[in-house]
Amino acid sequence: FFLLNLTFKGFYIFLNYNIYLMKFSKQTLLKLKSKNKKLKPNKYKKLKREALRGNVKGTLARPRLSIYRSNQNIYAQLIDDTNSQTLLSCSTLDRAIKLTFPIGRTCNASNVMGQKLAELSLKQNITKIVFDRGPYLYHGRIKALADGVRAGGLKF
Repeated sequence: FFLLNLTFKGFYIFLNYNIYLMKFSKQTLLKLKSKNKKLKPNKYKKLKREALRGNVKGTLARPRLSIYRSNQNIYAQLIDDTNSQTLLSCSTLDRAIKLTFPIGRTCNASNVMGQKLAELSLKQNITKIVFDRGPYLYHGRIKALADGVRAGGLKF
């Protein structure tokens, strides 16, 4: 009797009614995700975000642009990771954007929001940022937001 089960911390192998735990790194678990579908989507999303976040850090001179995308809206924040502080934030729920785009899940709304975010950050003398797409692919609304930020004058 042999059963293989993938969990958040590693593999549980059940062999002849004996349980063995084999621990693996996060990168190995990400690779094994495609081979074994037992890892729950939220845990996979968290591992993917942590794998990317290890390389992306924001400072006061160059803050991190963090993005959250829901089904209806998109939210963005400029974060200083050294002080753990949010410098400014913007979303498609802001009044100026909501009046022009009542539906916040379009690429045009994301583009306008990116331009507004760039305008607000230039008022605070922030010209360079680090782009953190999180667990989302650089496609669609995320790409439109990034293009809007670049069009607004920020560099990354």
